[in-house]
Amino acid sequence: MTAITLDYDHIQPFLPQKEILALQPEIDTLHAALENGTGAGADYLGWLHLPSQITKEQLSDIEQTAKHIRAHCDVFVSIGIGGSYLGARAATSFLGSTFENQLTKDQRGGPEIHFAGQNLSSDYHADLFDVIGDRDVCLNVISKSGTTTEPAVAFRLLKEMLEKRYGKPGAKKRIVVTTDQAKGALKTLADEEGYKTFVIPDDVGGRYSVLTPVGLLPIAVAGIDIRELVEGAKTAESVASAGAAMEKNLAYLYAGIRHLLYQKGKTLEVLASFHPSMAYVMEWWKQLAGESEGKEQKGIFPASVLYTADLHSMGQWVQEGNRILFETFLNVKTSNRQLKVPAFENDDDGLNYLAGKTLDFVNDKAYQGTAMAHREGDVPNMTLTLKDRTPDSLGQLFYFFERAIAMTGYLMQVNPFDQPGVEFYKKNMFTLLNKPGYGKG
Repeated sequence: MTAITLDYDHIQPFLPQKEILALQPEIDTLHAALENGTGAGADYLGWLHLPSQITKEQLSDIEQTAKHIRAHCDVFVSIGIGGSYLGARAATSFLGSTFENQLTKDQRGGPEIHFAGQNLSSDYHADLFDVIGDRDVCLNVISKSGTTTEPAVAFRLLKEMLEKRYGKPGAKKRIVVTTDQAKGALKTLADEEGYKTFVIPDDVGGRYSVLTPVGLLPIAVAGIDIRELVEGAKTAESVASAGAAMEKNLAYLYAGIRHLLYQKGKTLEVLASFHPSMAYVMEWWKQLAGESEGKEQKGIFPASVLYTADLHSMGQWVQEGNRILFETFLNVKTSNRQLKVPAFENDDDGLNYLAGKTLDFVNDKAYQGTAMAHREGDVPNMTLTLKDRTPDSLGQLFYFFERAIAMTGYLMQVNPFDQPGVEFYKKNMFTLLNKPGYGKG
């Protein structure tokens, strides 16, 4: 069952339906290029039919490793940057408790989950060591090459800690490596040390890797049903692969609307949610969109806000600032739990008119009022609604965005599967650090 709906009524005043439908022939052509592997970046289309190609054996291997980690570790650290950590963090944040790591181990049923290697901050990693303390810890280091600076530095720090605590034989049992199948520094080290390994497929780029062991192992360690997650993605894959018609393929409808608004000068997309659990889903989306589309001086700038908090700050800019933006609301139809506003005999705060109403009811009216206000303020906006906070729904959303962003990249005539600009900062950093082979001058 499809878990995603798209409401674009607040787009219509800015983008007539006939303009959207006129894009269909181009989308038909680009859909065929995706499915046939004839478009730009075709060597990195492994994600396209990944959900339907994951085997039960692969899932069982991941689940067994996660079960071992959950049974033997108090703390699990996932080491990676970009696509090597954002998908897992999005899933654990969206599907778990807001305060997951503050719960007891019995309440969680498994270890605390922390992330490292996504920055080079001494304070961050020192603070992480304080959190770990003398508790049992396991690591999953995720890197295609093993030489990406941020995760490589974090792995050195944490590997040293484990080997001092458990000795090399003991540390080996607590380190899992997700890397290239055949080459690279991390693969070599894993073979030498005898670490348990999982493979990053050659034809799947980092930002599209959440449904590979890159994302699935940390997600499974969190106690999330990865089979249900994959089934959800498989449902979305089936819908997207069946045909390019936008009235049925909502990923392409979303992509087409984005592209047409971009052509009208709306160069900034704000992904907005009234659900704090969506915070890292939006961070994952920002990498997916930004790294896929931002090339050749083209691309929609992806930004995100969390309402209602940001209505008291960024809301002013969205309502009355430069009209270069459009907005996509990311809603959840049903929360996991419900709370009602209590009635007070002394109604000093004037809230008794809400007594008995659920917070979801109030939150939904805040969303509706915001969408109306922003439309009236000349901000085109549409709403993606997710059925619930389940692995199935999130799997569908992950795949939905992957398809949509790939299509928007093709519509913009850029390769959505490379990231040449990411390398520029590294060259300068390595030169400043006097890395061998990066001489000054």
